[in-house]
Amino acid sequence: MTATLMDGRAESRRLLDETAVRAATFARTRGRRPCLATVLVGDDPASRTYVRMKVTRCAATGIESRRVDLPAETTTEQLVRVLRDLSADPLVDGILLQHPTPAHIDERAAFEAIAADKDVDGVTGASFAAMAFGGPGFASCTPAGILRLLDAYEVPLRGRRAVVVGRSAILGKPVGMLLLARDATVTYCHSRTLDLAAHVAEADVVVAAVGRPELVRGDWIKPGAVVIDAGYNPGNVGDVEFEAAAARAGLITPVPGGVGPMTIAVLLSQTVEAAHHHG
Repeated sequence: MTATLMDGRAESRRLLDETAVRAATFARTRGRRPCLATVLVGDDPASRTYVRMKVTRCAATGIESRRVDLPAETTTEQLVRVLRDLSADPLVDGILLQHPTPAHIDERAAFEAIAADKDVDGVTGASFAAMAFGGPGFASCTPAGILRLLDAYEVPLRGRRAVVVGRSAILGKPVGMLLLARDATVTYCHSRTLDLAAHVAEADVVVAAVGRPELVRGDWIKPGAVVIDAGYNPGNVGDVEFEAAAARAGLITPVPGGVGPMTIAVLLSQTVEAAHHHG
């Protein structure tokens, strides 16, 4: 392997340390701790693990967590009411709806029930518009974490060709908007893109976020390129063929330990930012 590993764990610790200081300052001056409400529908084991991790990180960072667990049979209408009630609660600063939700839930309708000023996960249409137009609002956490990791390793973006493989509403599409705002030339690809290999081979920065194990082959990578693997598949396998890609890339994120830790760190950082806005 010739590529340098981009250590998301180390960078996330730096961000969490900064966030803990800001949370302590807020608590000292405002008489309360910032509060993140997490909403989980059903009992999916992976989702429960993710929520538990976020609650643990909240406690370590000085953020109050309010956990709302709902039964699997919860309807979209019931979930929307819960999210609207949390949005109206002045003691709640940020709201996280753990996704994916059960198949019968209209996830987009649920996301849009979250008030924009409490959408610290960056999942609403208002947040996407803020990312696309450069307005005030919260960025989607994984894309924002990717940008912070690129900054930590001083990756130049202006004028560089970036290829995003994936088009989800909370990862692929918004990370392209954030890269575009940094003056990168962005191409969106996906699993049905014709001659995907040719597009990837031209990229100075590759962001793989398609949710298919090792879809991006190592021999597609341009020598010296930066490879961000935002995929996570069973067996700790990302969306990039890691060993072969690392032999050609200049920088690469491991799976796990790359993008994942940054997501939670950004979520908590944006919760504290929301608290400061709310007062």
